[in-house]
Amino acid sequence: MVTDRTAPGETTALATEVEGLLSPEEPDGVFRDTRKCVDGLLALGLILISPPTPRPKTHS
Repeated sequence: MVTDRTAPGETTALATEVEGLLSPEEPDGVFRDTRKCVDGLLALGLILISPPTPRPKTHS
């Protein structure tokens, strides 16, 4: 006959630790949506690539 030699308290603690590792909580921080970042970078790139605004001609 096989007997369980692990104490019930240790089994509960181990089960809790394993569950925590399998589904960790998200750390506090700022999470950004990749699509919004790409849109922002694309807009910034278009602004930087666009030609400068025309200056009025001065007649001397």
